[in-house]
Amino acid sequence: MKSRTITHLLTGKEVPVGDMSVHQAFPSSREGVRFIDPFILLHHGKTHIPKNTDFAHAGVGAHPHRGFSPVSFIFEGGVHHRDSRGNDSTIYAGGVQWMNAGSGIVHEERPPADIFANGGEQELIQMWVNTPQAHKKDDPAYFPLSKEETPRVMSGDGLIEVYVQSGELLGAHGPIPTSSPVNSATLYLKSGGKIFLPIPDGYNAFIYVLSGKLKVSDQIVESRIAATFENDGNGISIEALADSKALFMSGKPLNEPVVAQGNFVMNTEGEIKQAWMDYQMGKMGEIVE
Repeated sequence: MKSRTITHLLTGKEVPVGDMSVHQAFPSSREGVRFIDPFILLHHGKTHIPKNTDFAHAGVGAHPHRGFSPVSFIFEGGVHHRDSRGNDSTIYAGGVQWMNAGSGIVHEERPPADIFANGGEQELIQMWVNTPQAHKKDDPAYFPLSKEETPRVMSGDGLIEVYVQSGELLGAHGPIPTSSPVNSATLYLKSGGKIFLPIPDGYNAFIYVLSGKLKVSDQIVESRIAATFENDGNGISIEALADSKALFMSGKPLNEPVVAQGNFVMNTEGEIKQAWMDYQMGKMGEIVE
């Protein structure tokens, strides 16, 4: 097994999203990484929701998407999702909400009612996974997955839990369907744990450390940093230098033009303009109260 070489350690920056300040690991103008095909954007948010918070000032209100999959990996707390297709679902820590926006959808993501009432910690990653041009006009689809429903693999030393949401990793098959080959997994690591995560030949990959500290392919990766890799090996070796949480994803690159503006990811500027027009004309629907 040959470990891939790290190409970038992306420190990212803080950006506002809704009522939260989130850590944007990429795209990163500082490190010169626009995206990691097919992965367009990574936002890591962590906040405390005070008891009896006003619903109107928590989470992210109704907004449109087209042409990609916005995916929420939930590490603490929960997310209540509603959309213009009538989906209404709450997923808690350890789960994921994966939405293929396709031809266009409007959704909102809020803390669930029990967290509004009682307060609590919220931590999640939102990923934007690009959709191939051939599927950007598909009907939207929403896939909630709880922690209990997610296949789990333990490292040989029993110190690392790997939950596989999509694709295949370490013999586990994630149940979420994707529009192109994408392997995704959340990792919960105890100090001293070691594991080798395989990456299919030609796939791009990254690992993002939410908390703790890892040694990845013989380099130290601190918390709130994403590591990207050369396509020069068949996986990455990981050693936990502290109790840690991480997101690992690999995917087959689409090798298509990318125009990402606002809430849309398309192939041309004209398609972006059309997406805004369609949204403003109500063609992506609305959330019914």
